[in-house]
Amino acid sequence: MTAPTLPDAPWRHRPGLDRLLEALGARDGAARFVGGAVRDTLLGLPVEDIDIATIHEPDEIIARMEAAGIKAVPTGIAHGTVTAVIEGKPAEVTTLRRDVSTDGRRATVAFTTQWQEDAARRDFTINALYADPLTGEISDYFGGVADLAACHVRFIGKAEDRIAEDHLRILRYFRFLARFGSGEPDAEAYAACVAQANSLMALSRERIADELLKLLATVDPAPAIALMVDGGILAPVLPEVTLASVKRLTALIDREEQAGVEKSALRRLCALLPLDAAAGEAVAARLKLSNRSRKRIALALSSEGAGTGTIEALAYGIGVEGAIDRILLNDVVNPSGVTALAEWQRPALGATGGHLIARGLTAGPDIAKALKIIEDQWIAEGFPGQARVDEIVGQTVSKFQRARQ
Repeated sequence: MTAPTLPDAPWRHRPGLDRLLEALGARDGAARFVGGAVRDTLLGLPVEDIDIATIHEPDEIIARMEAAGIKAVPTGIAHGTVTAVIEGKPAEVTTLRRDVSTDGRRATVAFTTQWQEDAARRDFTINALYADPLTGEISDYFGGVADLAACHVRFIGKAEDRIAEDHLRILRYFRFLARFGSGEPDAEAYAACVAQANSLMALSRERIADELLKLLATVDPAPAIALMVDGGILAPVLPEVTLASVKRLTALIDREEQAGVEKSALRRLCALLPLDAAAGEAVAARLKLSNRSRKRIALALSSEGAGTGTIEALAYGIGVEGAIDRILLNDVVNPSGVTALAEWQRPALGATGGHLIARGLTAGPDIAKALKIIEDQWIAEGFPGQARVDEIVGQTVSKFQRARQ
């Protein structure tokens, strides 16, 4: 199969990119586009991140950038990566590399001038595609173009070797399968992931969480998650995820679509967990998620405010985001009202302790009790305007005053 040339795309005309390529010697074949930008352009997908591979070593890259007046940031200098900032936007420039040694979590690399050596250390064939910036000619050393056309996600070389180099590639495999795959997974890749699932325990929980959330952010991660559950791949790090979890995730994805709301990786993670706030908090802590994410998961899986009558009342009590999560995770509740809720603004109760004292209620514990009664009635009546609030305040104050006589 003859490799295609890289189609034209808006990202290829990013201001300052030509100047960067000129500085790197692209005209002499010293620099090529690589990875996701090439892959996604071939698929007609939008591209945000630009990666450039070059034969030049980091010091030379920096010198060439500075000579061209381009800001150079040594973001991963030990691994050969320098970030070029052009017109305020980044482009990653990395020296061609080969692995010297790996331990499943990190690699020691040596620089090279051989493009195929650099390609051989990458994970999947569809990610090892290079394109000449001037001619668009694509260099494909491992059949990535054919795999891309066939929606086939395949490791470069032996799958077990690639996973042994970096255990995170197990999770990356299923993320790429969810995004680019179709039909049955590559048999060798799947078998290797199953066989080496326990190696995930050697990874930091932050890396696991990051990759899992990226997987859950794909359009439909449920089939990939189902394969992982079937193969016992998540069991070492997330034993809470079962086949029942996959059914809940599938239902949630359908309800997100029905409601027309933006997909949420955190909400989808909730669907994979038991409907229990404590269990959700435990998983969030294990994955070392941010405090905000932990609170969101616990609230989504909690029964707090479950008896509230309307979705607006629920949103008033636990916030719009929490209410949307809770409604979409509950397959008994009609999700149609979620769309309007996204634009809903939390109203303010037009009554304070000062108002009650001005109406004759004595300062003290009664103030808080009365305000709670007033707020509950206001919520139950659908947040009526100030005139009705004043009536409720008057009625409540009168009740407290009679009770004290």
